[in-house]
Amino acid sequence: MVEFADSLFWPYVMGGLARDYTQDAGRVHQELLVEWLDAADDGGMPLDPRLWTEGPIGSTYPACMALKAAAEQSGDGGGAYLRALREGLFCFRRKLDTTEALVEEARRVRLDVERFRIDLGSHAIVEAFGADLELTRTIPEEARAADGVSANGDVERLTFPTLVFEGEDGSRHAVYGVRPYEDYQQAALAAGAASNPARLGVLEAVSRFGRLATREVEEVCGLATPIASAQLWQLASEWKLRPVRVLTGYLWEAA
Repeated sequence: MVEFADSLFWPYVMGGLARDYTQDAGRVHQELLVEWLDAADDGGMPLDPRLWTEGPIGSTYPACMALKAAAEQSGDGGGAYLRALREGLFCFRRKLDTTEALVEEARRVRLDVERFRIDLGSHAIVEAFGADLELTRTIPEEARAADGVSANGDVERLTFPTLVFEGEDGSRHAVYGVRPYEDYQQAALAAGAASNPARLGVLEAVSRFGRLATREVEEVCGLATPIASAQLWQLASEWKLRPVRVLTGYLWEAA
């Protein structure tokens, strides 16, 4: 988003990670708690997995449909709403699987709440989510060749995350799974996106993206971990940023 700026537009495809987390819930919740901790460790992101012990969600499908509803009225494809869902679930232990909880997240990102509520209950949103599910379960041969296929029971789907960069000429350049940044970069270039490798300053990054984790500041601003941490705490001491404590780290927001 920083390097390619306006030469990329980000529509989000919802893959429906789990229709039902309530079957054999004790085992499933324990496995998810460990999986989340492993993912946070790999990515260096703050996390509070106590959602799975205090108020576990029953399904990811409501949140997926909520993102489709948010995209109907937001110019960023629902990106700000998706971020709110991620922070709510992963950092703040919000049980985001009911209409009212999802409406509250829409209010946080200043969507038209009444329109959002109507859209969320519409057949059009169900159909849009269904189309996304179909897309993620349509497996091209290149995905199989790149080990980009996962199985959920007897149902195959593309591995998450999958990014597909589509050029104006209709060309498609896919990256399957968590890959080095250079793989996404090369796919974007192949699709015709224009690169501008300039980095953002810390305050500029927070102003643009809103709340950021320390790890995100490192990447967006091109800073080594000790330098990023030092700059963030310095800005906090000057009352320009506010640290938001999460169980395993911090998020940073404008003061």
